[in-house]
Amino acid sequence: MSVFDKIGKRKVCTVSAPQTAAGEPFHMLAGYSPLSACSSELYRMMREAIPLIDAAIYKLVRLTGGFTVKAKNGKNQSGLDEFVQSVSVGAAGNGLQRFIDTYFEQLLTYGAAAGEMVLDGEAGIGSLYNVPINNIRVKRDPKCFNRILLCRPDSPDGTPVKYQELTVYSALDPEAGSITGNSVLKGLPFVSSILLKIYNSIGQNWDRAGNLRFAVTYNPGSDMLDRAYAKERATQIAREWSSAMESGSIKDFVAVGDVQIKVIGADSQILDSEIPVRQMLEQIVAKLGLPPFMLGLSWSTTERMSSQQADALTTELTAYRRILTPVIEKICSMYLRLNGNSGGVQVIWDEIMLQDSVEEAKAELYLAQAKALNGAGGEKND
Repeated sequence: MSVFDKIGKRKVCTVSAPQTAAGEPFHMLAGYSPLSACSSELYRMMREAIPLIDAAIYKLVRLTGGFTVKAKNGKNQSGLDEFVQSVSVGAAGNGLQRFIDTYFEQLLTYGAAAGEMVLDGEAGIGSLYNVPINNIRVKRDPKCFNRILLCRPDSPDGTPVKYQELTVYSALDPEAGSITGNSVLKGLPFVSSILLKIYNSIGQNWDRAGNLRFAVTYNPGSDMLDRAYAKERATQIAREWSSAMESGSIKDFVAVGDVQIKVIGADSQILDSEIPVRQMLEQIVAKLGLPPFMLGLSWSTTERMSSQQADALTTELTAYRRILTPVIEKICSMYLRLNGNSGGVQVIWDEIMLQDSVEEAKAELYLAQAKALNGAGGEKND
């Protein structure tokens, strides 16, 4: 049974909680098969372990920009604007933009994202719910090859949720014949593991070399008395040295006899990590598609190169918008239909501003001056 009988006719529905929410605490033991649990956990850990990746994901979300939704039927615009601005999202969020930001973040991280429109008691959209990617299963509709069905997390037999029209699902760059997408982080686990090994070794080396440790060696002389009391003198030297090092103030250490003091590891050279770290970061930045300067990397670049990188990023963001636009259209169209309004919607994205505004203004000025000169030249020829 559909949520509504036909366009323009409302029907009261009792759905008031997300259909895709997790069930019993140990429902995985009943045969739950997540979308891609191992990969999802791996990508989440990569974002936590490497701040550069986490920062790049959030920057891509913000650079994608905002949007406005226009109703093709003008009389529906005021209600649609209120819905877009104030619809409840999750536990403490509001606005369709908040839902899309979280949705896009999941899409980049895991290669797939899902959401649900939760109805209120009057059969209207009461809130939007971002579905945790490990809490769903997806499969093709046996009756329609092009339709993707979302299944409950505690449904071992793969039973789809009842109201599929209330769900949205997107896959990022799916492979041929696949209904699940690929994370933007795909291909980076190996590179990230090498980078983490370098960082861990740097930390261990500085833990050893940064916190100086000393080797105190006492060599007894040839005198029989020195050899007889060598153990006692070594114990006394160790005790006095420890007392001098553990005190909060600087103390002199005085010893009699052949005593040598050396810093442990002072003769060893710590490997230069700048080149290998940069090589790994170059691979990560190339995969994420962001110019290095946007991530705080002061690599040498030219003004022309940065302009080309900004143009390439604009193309990337436009491609991401093409994936998100159908999601926004479906949610807003469903809102209108549930409220008995007909007509579609149009998503208008904000202009992507990555270029220097001053340079763009100069370019427009030069074009206007060129047109004016060409016009003046044409009048003189006449």
